[in-house]
Amino acid sequence: MTTAQQAEQMSNAPGFVAALDQSGGSTPKALALYGVDAGQYASDDEMFDLIHEMRCRIMTSPAFKGDHVIAAILFESTMDRTVEGKPVADYLWQERQVVPFLKVDKGLADEESGGQILKEMPDLDALLVKAKAANIFGTKMRSVIHRADETGVDRVVSQQFNIGRQILSHCLVPIIEPEVNINASDKADAEQMLLSHLKKHLDQLADNEKVMLKLTLPEQPNLYADLVAHPNVMRVVALSGGYSRDEANRRLSENNGVIASFSRALTEGLSAQQSGAAFDEALGQTIAEIAAASSAGG
Repeated sequence: MTTAQQAEQMSNAPGFVAALDQSGGSTPKALALYGVDAGQYASDDEMFDLIHEMRCRIMTSPAFKGDHVIAAILFESTMDRTVEGKPVADYLWQERQVVPFLKVDKGLADEESGGQILKEMPDLDALLVKAKAANIFGTKMRSVIHRADETGVDRVVSQQFNIGRQILSHCLVPIIEPEVNINASDKADAEQMLLSHLKKHLDQLADNEKVMLKLTLPEQPNLYADLVAHPNVMRVVALSGGYSRDEANRRLSENNGVIASFSRALTEGLSAQQSGAAFDEALGQTIAEIAAASSAGG
C-alpha cells in the first residue's frame, strides 16, 4: 500500500469520502432504510452479516471507485471481513483506489455541559496496531456538541485532539469529528465557538502532524475557510448530520474546499429489493451528485 500516494489523494484529489461505518447502534436503522426489517435477522451476527452484504454491494458497484469516492470509513467488523476474497481495506485500495479509514470510537458518553465526549477506549492502542497491520490509512471518531457552551465545546475538542495525538503516534491520520447537532437552537454560535477551539488545538500540532476534520455543514458559508487552509489540516470533510441529501449537497456547495463525508445521505434511495442494474444506477447517480457538490465547493 502506497501511503504517500494515499496522502496525496486525501489532500488534493477531487471527490468525497463515503462513510460506511454504521455501528451496532445505528445498523438496525440503516438496514430498515435499506428495506431490511428487524424480523429478517435473529441475532447481532445475522444483522452484521446483512449490513456487510449491503456494504459489499456498494463497494463492488461500478460507480464506487477513486475517481469520485476518494476514501471510505469502515466499521471494525467490516475491516475484519473480505470483499471478493480480499481483506476489505486491501480491496478498496487495490481494486477501487479508495483510501480505507476505520471508525475507532466506542460511542458517546452522556451529555454534559451541552456536549457528548467519547466513551473511554482502553483498547485503542491494540486496535490501532491491528488497523495499521490491515493497511488502514486513518481513523475516525465522533463526538457531538448540542449547544453553544464553552465548557462543553472545550471538553469535546480537547479530548478529540488528545486521542488524535495517540492515533498520530501509530502513523495513522485521525479524522477529528466534533459534530454540531443540526437541531441546536444556537447552532451558529456553537459553530463559532468550535472554530475558535479547533484553531487553538491545530496551532499546537507539530509541523509534521496532519489531521483531517469532519464537521457539520455550517450556518455561515465558508465559516471554516481558515481550517481548510491550515497547514496541519489534510482535508476538511462535511457530515450530512441528518440533512436530506439535497439539502446537504446545497450547503456543501456553498463551502469552498470542503468535501462530503456522507453516510445516510449516501445510501438514501438504495434498497435490498432493487435489481443489480437499478441499484447501480441509483448509487451512481448519488455518487455523481455528491461528487459534484464537493467539487462546487472545492
